[in-house]
Amino acid sequence: MISENDSGQRVDRFLTKALPLLPKSLLYKYIRNKKIKVNGHRCEIAQRLQNGDRIQCYIKEEFFAQGRKDTTFLQIHAALQTLYEDAQILIAFKPAGILSQKDQSGIQDNMNDRLLHHLYDQHEYDPLQEQSFVPAFAHRLDRNTEGLMIAGKSAQALRSLYTLFQTHALDKRYLALVQGHMDQTQGDIRLYYQKDHQRNHTHLYEAYAEGRTLVHSAYQVKERFVHCDLVEVILHTGKSHQIRASLAYLGHPLLGDRKYQGIDSWQKPHQALCAYQLQFPQGDLGCLQHLAGKCFTLTQGEVLAYIEKLQMQERQDKGI
Repeated sequence: MISENDSGQRVDRFLTKALPLLPKSLLYKYIRNKKIKVNGHRCEIAQRLQNGDRIQCYIKEEFFAQGRKDTTFLQIHAALQTLYEDAQILIAFKPAGILSQKDQSGIQDNMNDRLLHHLYDQHEYDPLQEQSFVPAFAHRLDRNTEGLMIAGKSAQALRSLYTLFQTHALDKRYLALVQGHMDQTQGDIRLYYQKDHQRNHTHLYEAYAEGRTLVHSAYQVKERFVHCDLVEVILHTGKSHQIRASLAYLGHPLLGDRKYQGIDSWQKPHQALCAYQLQFPQGDLGCLQHLAGKCFTLTQGEVLAYIEKLQMQERQDKGI
């Protein structure tokens, strides 16, 4: 039986998740041969499932073998610093040094598994009760970037969040501490992006060439300190290392960002960058309508603490 969390998916994509032991070649063959039906009738591979649909699978029992549900997240502690939570979404703080999602098999600390453990403890998620849906964060932050992350707790909410991120409708703002002083107090950065996946390094260019993608950011200097500037960055596109590489391209790498020539240290083994604010747009947001126009701002983290320290030093130097 198709539940609300399973609805809206194509038949083949749902069955790939619900029956992971069924090879794709057999899946498509069984659909063509009417051994897999929806509501007693022949179905199409791309047919969208609706809440309450019944799928009949006249296939070998071995493909229904239980015990393959992934519960390794229970071996990751549920230390999730939650800033906001309702029935649809959860907003949490990701510290620097933690992956958004694991990048290897086995047990590895990451935000997605912390989320699953948190929801499991709250009796809001049980992999044995779900056929295809897994709650998840709708976006990623670099391992060494701290800040706000949003997760969808239902399939409908997660789809809505994906759409908001893909269309850049969510206003995402970052705070960065950069070396030296920016030539202009505000600016618009449009450059062409190319990722060296082998070295995990981003290259930016002024001219287009094959394999390069346009990236767009805007910045404003919020405060100037003796050796660095506090810069607010708004992302209009979201590519890996985009902010780090863009500011380094302008000659002002982030404090502590060794990968992009950040020499000045702020006594932390990572770049001084945090995703500090997320604002939902106005308009029709479907199941997220209660969040229209709402803004969430970070109030914790190493970057904000260091900014406050610099501000205190500035006041002391001025005798305030």
